[in-house]
Amino acid sequence: MPSSWDRPPTGSPYPKPPKKKRWPWFAGGGVALIAALVALGSTSTDDTENTANVKPAQSSSATSTSTTTVVSTSATVEAPAATATPAAQISTAVAASAALEKLDTLPVKGRAPKTGYDRGQFGQTWTDDVTVEGGHNGCDTRNDILRRDLVSITIKPGSQGCTVTSGTLNDPYTSTSINFLRGETTSSAAQIDHVVALSNAWQTGAQQLTLEKRTDLANDPRNLQATDGPTNQQKSDGDAATWLPPNKSYRCTYVARQVDVKAAYDLWVTPPEKDAITRVLTDCGAVSSTPSTPSTTVNVPESTTQTPIPVAPQTATPVYTPAPTPEYTPPPPAPVVDAPSSTYYQNCTAVRAAGAAPIYAGQPGYSSKLDRDGDGVACE
Repeated sequence: MPSSWDRPPTGSPYPKPPKKKRWPWFAGGGVALIAALVALGSTSTDDTENTANVKPAQSSSATSTSTTTVVSTSATVEAPAATATPAAQISTAVAASAALEKLDTLPVKGRAPKTGYDRGQFGQTWTDDVTVEGGHNGCDTRNDILRRDLVSITIKPGSQGCTVTSGTLNDPYTSTSINFLRGETTSSAAQIDHVVALSNAWQTGAQQLTLEKRTDLANDPRNLQATDGPTNQQKSDGDAATWLPPNKSYRCTYVARQVDVKAAYDLWVTPPEKDAITRVLTDCGAVSSTPSTPSTTVNVPESTTQTPIPVAPQTATPVYTPAPTPEYTPPPPAPVVDAPSSTYYQNCTAVRAAGAAPIYAGQPGYSSKLDRDGDGVACE
């Protein structure tokens, strides 16, 4: 019997053992229960973006099954954000004619120099800060167009319905289907083409626009089309005179969109560009309502087949022209002949005193000395 136990003054002859403290057991059990709940909660709230890393072997556990179900529900419930309206297809002669009529309203000029062109002249790439359709919707322009042009798309959870992670592009330029998968090496399979290339726009009037207007042009859904990456690279900055989509059935829609964009932003077309667009639209059945030549020129072939009406010859009335009046020429003065020496006058005073003034040439007393002006009359 241990001697260290104290004997009580009364009661059992044996010493009473010390009482055991039980609260640590309850505290330890509570901590274990809380840890289990935390582990369960963390399992059900895993980052949905990491579900692709879940191994097949884990799918047999209840926790893993619950995680997969949550992710699947999250991916399908989050609807994509609203997108712009797809471009209307030009499939009738009426629509083609309307596009041709709008083309005739565009100015026709030569291409301006490319001096000063830079991508930065058209604002931040794919900015949402624009006033065109889709602007200020919280999504960048590239994803706006991917959501519009791709089908069977998957949206990245937590991106407010903006970011496209996968989908299928039925490319109108090549008439092929392209599987799109977002990634560093795969995203370039589907690129966004500027229907009117920004360089072409710069050389046909855009350099005269404000920066805000050029930024709208670069992000306007009417001027954007998702397409095959290599095809977009092949087009580069070509206009309708140098490049058209390989899919001929889409060419009418393609050039009509170019016309719409150039009309909306006050751009012009070059003569070769207009000729190319006109040919494409005419092949689609377009008929211009504006005559290309004056009506007089059109009527000339018809007038040559008609029998001309004989017209009586007309005799012109002669215009009376009076005969010119001959200029008066005075007769030459009569030769001065001195009077016979028997009659002599010293001066005109003597002539007047003799009552002979005036004396004409040939008369007695006439002398050239008396005729000072030599007109044949002396002493006038």
